[in-house]
Amino acid sequence: MSGCCDDGCATEALREKQRGTLQAVLAINAVMFVVIVIAAQFAGSTALFADSLDNLGDALTYGLSLMVVASTTSAKAKVALFKGVLILLAAILVAGQIAYKLVNPDTPIFELMGVFSLAALAANSLCLGLLWRHRHEDINMNSVWECSRNDIATNLSVFIAAGAVWATHSGWPDVLVATALVILLVRSSARVISAALRELPPQQSMRPDP
Repeated sequence: MSGCCDDGCATEALREKQRGTLQAVLAINAVMFVVIVIAAQFAGSTALFADSLDNLGDALTYGLSLMVVASTTSAKAKVALFKGVLILLAAILVAGQIAYKLVNPDTPIFELMGVFSLAALAANSLCLGLLWRHRHEDINMNSVWECSRNDIATNLSVFIAAGAVWATHSGWPDVLVATALVILLVRSSARVISAALRELPPQQSMRPDP
């Protein structure tokens, strides 16, 4: 006879698939953060820096998601809420970098921007493919799917910025794309936080019933 009921076996099998996927995308994003943040410093690109922070945030997000794969809906919602705050923090850091660039303008190295934005696009496309089947399973996997989908838009934006820097010989396209990415991150943060709050149970009154 089977060691568990059908529903229990199916649930555990689903959790194992989620763990395997999260471990894979965690490793990919951790490696890409190191690669892209170094490239961003050499290139002098704020948009590429935003891309690297996105990878760091995703790596932290996937690590947190691994911790709550088998937890309750409430626990998953709390972690999703924390993920939303992380996304917002990344937006604030990039906004600070933009402010610095406005005070100290320069022209980034478009070749590095283009090459590493394409490398990041390839890595994040792989992550998106791995996460696709899990996107509607629960709030935990939906929030990591949201992060991965943002990555594709970020990578494409940085690549476009690289082309614009080359065409204009100016750092303004880099700053403008970074600003657009800040807006994208803020909106994503709002969506993740809103979804998490809907999943959290309402706070019960501390007053005793009469």
